[in-house]
Amino acid sequence: MPITVTEKFESRKSTKGDNPSAELVYTVRGTNDDLAARNAAETTSPATYDGQPRQSTSVEPVGDELWEAVVRYGKAQGGSLPEPGESIFSFDTGGGTQHITQSKDTVSSHAPSGSSPPDFGGAIGVTADGVEGVDITVPVFQFSETHYFTNDQVTPSYKGTLFTLTGKVNSGAFKGFQAGEVLFLGASGARRGTDPDDDWEITFRFAASPNATGISVGDIGGISKKGWEYLWVRYADQEDTGSHAIVKRPVAAYVERVYDEGSFAGLGI
Repeated sequence: MPITVTEKFESRKSTKGDNPSAELVYTVRGTNDDLAARNAAETTSPATYDGQPRQSTSVEPVGDELWEAVVRYGKAQGGSLPEPGESIFSFDTGGGTQHITQSKDTVSSHAPSGSSPPDFGGAIGVTADGVEGVDITVPVFQFSETHYFTNDQVTPSYKGTLFTLTGKVNSGAFKGFQAGEVLFLGASGARRGTDPDDDWEITFRFAASPNATGISVGDIGGISKKGWEYLWVRYADQEDTGSHAIVKRPVAAYVERVYDEGSFAGLGI
């Protein structure tokens, strides 16, 4: 499964005054790699918070594939804040984890002298009761974009559009990706200041997974799936004539749609 980042309840400690500061605290799950956890936290967190630029990101392990990340913000050292229409981009190619039950190819198989190893048709970890499979790293491109909008642009209707599109997959080409490859993970935004007419900073978070064609599962070929569709395999007992054993082999493959599609034009980016 992909790396997930969730903001904690005790997040958003902030100080206002001559030396303003803020901290956002996240829980990062799905990796034991500190760099991947830190990059995921940076990708998820906004580039600026309450008008203050991000200054540092730290992670601390708290369990297996579990981290606490602290993102600190502080007063800008010179320069100016981005204006409406400007953007900041970040990305992470750390990948995600997927449980598979079928290999791309059986490189070799071995048995005692005088006998033949059963042919499982590429099934992994076959037991008498089922197919155990294995967890592998798969390409998942996570990226975020921080955009700046005028107050007139961030209407209740626009906020509703962001809510509606969260958890949806792109129905058309988007940011160089084909339809079906990008999942919108959501957006977080804040007004940069206390005046009702001050502009807004909104960070959009996405994950991309490539579409695939020509997939084969055992003797089953010609399978195509979009990036965020789910492929699963049904196995059944069959006789392997070479080893004279009953083995589990793939007898059917199914591609399931688990996300709705939406037009990302409504994001306005």
